[in-house]
Amino acid sequence: MSTSEALAGSESEAKADRWEPVRDLPPSAKLVAKVLDYEDTLTQSQIAEETLLPARTVRYALTRLEDAGVVSSRFSFSDARKRLYRLTV
Repeated sequence: MSTSEALAGSESEAKADRWEPVRDLPPSAKLVAKVLDYEDTLTQSQIAEETLLPARTVRYALTRLEDAGVVSSRFSFSDARKRLYRLTV
């Protein structure tokens, strides 16, 4: 096995391990995680808009993702009523 093949194998293993905490979550949580992977930081309403999921489903998915430790949230500086969500894996 060449060095480049070994590096490619270890990269794909690292990416696979990265998503391990999300594997057993519902499909809506996986979709929200993938959207947050592409878009750095979003509010709940922005996530609902991007995923076309109902707000209640997004809320549930974010709760599951936070419980799994793969999403963090903070208050928005521009509007303290909103929270910003970010993928941490």
